[in-house]
Order: sequence, then structure tokens, then C-alpha cells
Amino acid sequence: MELIAIRILVLVFSIVFHEVAHGWAALKLGDSTARDAGRLTMNPLPHIDPMGSIVLPLLLAVTGSPFMFGWAKPVPVRVGMLDDPENDHPKVAAAGPASNLLLALISAVALGLVALVANSVLSPEVLARQDASSPLYFLVHLFQTAILLNVVLAIFNLIPLPPLDGSWILSRFLPLEQRWRYENLRRYGFLLVVGFLMLVKYTPMGKLFMGLIFFVSGLFLDLANNIASFLG
Repeated sequence: MELIAIRILVLVFSIVFHEVAHGWAALKLGDSTARDAGRLTMNPLPHIDPMGSIVLPLLLAVTGSPFMFGWAKPVPVRVGMLDDPENDHPKVAAAGPASNLLLALISAVALGLVALVANSVLSPEVLARQDASSPLYFLVHLFQTAILLNVVLAIFNLIPLPPLDGSWILSRFLPLEQRWRYENLRRYGFLLVVGFLMLVKYTPMGKLFMGLIFFVSGLFLDLANNIASFLG
């Protein structure tokens, strides 16, 4: 139960941070809508989406899903208020996934430092047992979870399917005619995302997607190991 609570808390923090990053980027680029709406806060209450922030994570947790996923309410962005709408809107979109990669990086550094301390103060027997009663083991699991969840959030949101962040980035680089057709797909956004998830679950695309997640997560875990080894 403790491990499930860690996963849910890390997920909620990460998706809130993701949305705040969108709002913060918009503010820096001229649009104060998110700030004026009270959405530039790490208090999760203004950001909670009942289905994406509570029901889905709990369902995934109790069913033993290897990955946790969810979303918060999108922060409001008025594209016309940005200093350079055409070029700034993709930057606002990219800020969300970038914030998750930043959290993964911070977690990797923290994990490396915790591993260094654990190797110094815990007995080999405790390390072998991965004793959950140890505060250091709790921190190890916390930061490992944070790395994996934030990599999942970053990669998933970079997929160029409306309404995901990657779609706004791709749209900027399409010729006008193709961009217009692409933007029309936004009306089917939810169905497109569900369709993609079905492909991940039931086709070889799932192995490619999961392979990418494990590869990127592995880079952050390698960084943690290198920090612990270098400082040790």
C-alpha cells in the first residue's frame, strides 16, 4: 500500500508541475491567463481532474499496472496574447514535457546521492533485502518511481497526436495546407489517444514505445549510478 501511495503522490506532483510549466512559459512569453486564473501554483486542488488525476491512477494502481499515468486540467493559454503566437505557442507546449525531463534529472541526481549514503551506512544484508522499513530504501523507491513516471509523461506528451503537446510542436512546422488538415483532427483528439493506447497494448508498437521509455529511463538511472560511483 505504501508503494502505491508513492506512485500516486509522485504522479500528482509531476502532472501538476507539468501544467504549471505550461502556464509559467506562457507568462514569460506574454500571456498571463494562467496566472490570472490562479493556476501557477503547486497546490494540486486547482489542477485536479477527477478522472485523470484520481480515478485512472487509482485504477491502474489497484490493478497492478506496471506504469502509472494520468493528467491534470490543462492550464488556460490565450495564444493571441503571446508575444509571437506562431513561434511561442510551440514553446509553451514543449515546456510541459521539458519540465518532466527536468524532474527526472533532479530525481536521478537525488537517487545517486541516496544510493551513495545507503552504500555507506546500510549493511549488505539490508541492501540485499531491500528492507522497506529503511528510510533510505523508501527514498530509493521514491526517486526511481519519479524517474520512470516523468519519462513516461514526457515521451507520451511529445507524441504528435492531438491534443497532446507534441501536436502543437509538429503543427508549427507543417505547410499551411497540411497544418489546416492536421488541426481539424483535434475534434477527434480523445479517440486518437485511445486508439494509440490500444495500438501500444495490442500491437508490436507497444514494444517500440516501451523500449523507448526503458532506454530513456536507463539513461537517468545510469546517471544516478555514475554519481554514486564517482562520489563513492
